Amino acid sequence: MFAGGACDQGDPLTPADQVPGDMTRDPSADLLRRLDTVIRVHYPVGPAGAHGVSVRGDGGGLSWDLGKQMTRTADNVYEYRVANLTAPLQFKPLLDDSRWSRGANYVAAPATTVEIYPHFIKTQGSWSRRWMVHSALLGNDRGVWVYLPPSYDENPLGNYPVLYMHDGQNLFDPNAAFGGQTWKAADALDNGAETLDAAQHIPEAILVGPENTSARIYEYTPTEGGMGGGGGDLYLRFLIEELKPQVDRELRTRPDRAATALVGSSLGGLISAYAGLVHPEVFGRIGAMSPSTWWDNAYLLGAVAGSAGHSPRPLRVYVDSGDSGPSNDDVDNTRKLADAYRALGYKDGKDFQYMVQMGGMHNEVYWAQRLPA
Repeated sequence: MFAGGACDQGDPLTPADQVPGDMTRDPSADLLRRLDTVIRVHYPVGPAGAHGVSVRGDGGGLSWDLGKQMTRTADNVYEYRVANLTAPLQFKPLLDDSRWSRGANYVAAPATTVEIYPHFIKTQGSWSRRWMVHSALLGNDRGVWVYLPPSYDENPLGNYPVLYMHDGQNLFDPNAAFGGQTWKAADALDNGAETLDAAQHIPEAILVGPENTSARIYEYTPTEGGMGGGGGDLYLRFLIEELKPQVDRELRTRPDRAATALVGSSLGGLISAYAGLVHPEVFGRIGAMSPSTWWDNAYLLGAVAGSAGHSPRPLRVYVDSGDSGPSNDDVDNTRKLADAYRALGYKDGKDFQYMVQMGGMHNEVYWAQRLPA
């Protein structure tokens, strides 16, 4: 869902990268310096000289065999500049030119500044039932589960995108999950952050999972639907007005919509897709897994189709289903939902992804299998 995490591609001509004017310097030299490609590593190495930070790569004077020492420009900030880079280069920082950063290679495009917040030691994040929160809007209480990525404690300089997922008790702990079957969410995020394969890499993120309550149907549905639903707008207000401010206040988050995703399954997939229609300014990335597209005479299909011309809209959308079990996982309606997003202009492989899992049924076993995608 995220196109970045601990690595941000900056504008090559941002003020932070410009050199202040100096009458003794050649202005053309300053301009050329502004066009440098800059790799900037943020990592708490301790007092000056405690550790060296080097970089290896496949271009810009770098090699994979021997590191180039980075220049310490501030406390815990190290920089390497490349002039006249003509093609993207892959790179990785190292501690003392011996301990590689974890996960996939980073990429620097010509004339950009890449700010990275690597980690070198930890390979697993941590999760807990971190909070019990009260909602004045909904008039109820619920636990909130939180996963912190591997680098969260190792590198306290970084901020992280946030993935909100409904049905939080089903994400991590088999003792709390429905039927004892979890989504194995921590495994998905740990393995995705650790992989060296860029195609399988998942940028590190904080995961926040508010639990469902006995009012799940009411809270996860946008309309009444003849089944006691219709509290979806109020539930989304709870997420936006009550929960998200606490998350952003107490954790090191990136609160912008490009770094905020909302994902759920079944009715959780329905309310996630609906959130993308009514609150795209908050949730820029949407994941609807086996969404209950049947709800209220396929209300969601018409709502998505009717959102043509709306701005803003979610930056990325993911939709999936299985095709088996008693309901065939509502595969026909979900396919229509995917077509409705395409009709809005979403492009497969660019800002949209749709998949059908052959043999997949409507339960946590299959949602856990598809979650890494």
